[in-house]
Amino acid sequence: MRWLVLVVFAYLLGSVPTGLVLAKAFGLGDPRRGGSGNIGATNVGRTLGKKWGAVTLLGDALKGFIPTALALGAFSSPWAVVSVGFAAYLGHLFPLYLRFKGGKGVATGLGVFLALAPGSVFWAAVVFAVLVWRFRWVSLGSLGAAAALPLILAFFGHPLAVVVLGLAVGGFTFWTHRANIERLLDGAEHRVGQPG
Repeated sequence: MRWLVLVVFAYLLGSVPTGLVLAKAFGLGDPRRGGSGNIGATNVGRTLGKKWGAVTLLGDALKGFIPTALALGAFSSPWAVVSVGFAAYLGHLFPLYLRFKGGKGVATGLGVFLALAPGSVFWAAVVFAVLVWRFRWVSLGSLGAAAALPLILAFFGHPLAVVVLGLAVGGFTFWTHRANIERLLDGAEHRVGQPG
């Protein structure tokens, strides 16, 4: 019963659209009407300002971190813990409050893995930073980090459940970034610092 309650809590918390809530609370407009139309931190930063993008990033990451950290304290089974983190992640991708049309999940996935494997997150973040620095595409950095994370998790000997979660989140990351991948292949993807 505790597990089910925590899974439902994680999903409902993950469903909270941080950027949209902030935009409405402070009268900033709807970030879905500009840029990529996404509710995530990158588009919020692009449409509403870097400060709000950073706050959205933090809020979205906490949606993943909080329930996963609670699960780590409540359950000994890695699979039980991972299922709670995955519920939060799916909540962001398919939010109840937005008719299941959510964001791309990078920040919420980040929060989940910060609770589960902070050392591995550091190395995935290095991959992200190098790719963004070299090519100035946030989406490419996200895709590279998502692809590298399961390998990093396995290298550092994390439980199979955590590695499987890394593979699942990586797969969903490529799926949610399919439009970005098309633009990357066409050379039309928005670069860091590029207007518009």
